[in-house]
Amino acid sequence: MGWAQKSVTALFEKPFFDLLSQAHKVHCQNFNQNQIELCALINIKTGACPEDCNFCNQSAHFKTGLKRESLMDLEKVIEKATALKELGVKRCCLGAAWRSPPKKDFPRVLEMIKGVKNLGFETCVTLGFLDTEQAKQLKDAGLDYYNHNIEASPEFYPSIVSTHTFQDRVETVEIVAENNIHVCCGGIFGLGETRKDRISFFLALSSLKSPPKSIPINRMIRFSQTPLQDVDILDMFEFVRTIAVARILFPQSRVRLSGGRKELSESDQALCFYAGANSIFVGDTLLTAENKNFKSDLSLMKRLGIQPIHTDYQVTS
Repeated sequence: MGWAQKSVTALFEKPFFDLLSQAHKVHCQNFNQNQIELCALINIKTGACPEDCNFCNQSAHFKTGLKRESLMDLEKVIEKATALKELGVKRCCLGAAWRSPPKKDFPRVLEMIKGVKNLGFETCVTLGFLDTEQAKQLKDAGLDYYNHNIEASPEFYPSIVSTHTFQDRVETVEIVAENNIHVCCGGIFGLGETRKDRISFFLALSSLKSPPKSIPINRMIRFSQTPLQDVDILDMFEFVRTIAVARILFPQSRVRLSGGRKELSESDQALCFYAGANSIFVGDTLLTAENKNFKSDLSLMKRLGIQPIHTDYQVTS
């Protein structure tokens, strides 16, 4: 059952520190506040996406200068994943810029999942829209999570994408859940939406048939030559509020500080962690965007007394 609009609105309107205190309390009731999940994203196919998402530099509709790359070889994926294992990464996600997986490439992706799984990772992929048969094959290959963000509110969505609908995205999320794959579903904030849109986003997310096990929270990255290249940057306190609201509404889900983290200061990140974010993507790149340097992540975790979970890795330097 989803949350009521009045309740979500009241959370956003709380005084900032009252909201953070409530979110932190919920966080401590459900997780160890001094542990964080390290995830990584390998971009297995870059660019030439037929969708016109106004925020994305991988869309074929925009001349962003991004170099198009075909599907990565299995050996290269395993090589990259092996390197990530040494960093203490728990979950490895494979991402491809497709509307949906092509029949000729899908078997190769299934082999990638099996290979990454054999290294001891939790596995996740983001491949676009799925049908039931594809979801079954992903489950059989050992997939743990499928990422498919709803991105924004149902009302705001048509202003940022025209080649598919909000409901199209919801249908894939439901297909994933029906096939017993954990749902990873979140959104992007700072697209030009209002707080009312952010409230509507959370109402939609909480109304999914299967609540997401992990929720990526992205802060808009402004890519040159995309329609949103000049969009106003979202206020940092509003972004932290969004993290806190996500934690309260989804007390047992991983809330992942995802895209846009490169632009956050250490103090910004610490506020996000206090508000309930307990998962990050590590690695120098996040699909096509720069990410925080891993050494800086280690330094921050050490000073905050945070340790990665479910690995033998210890932060010592």
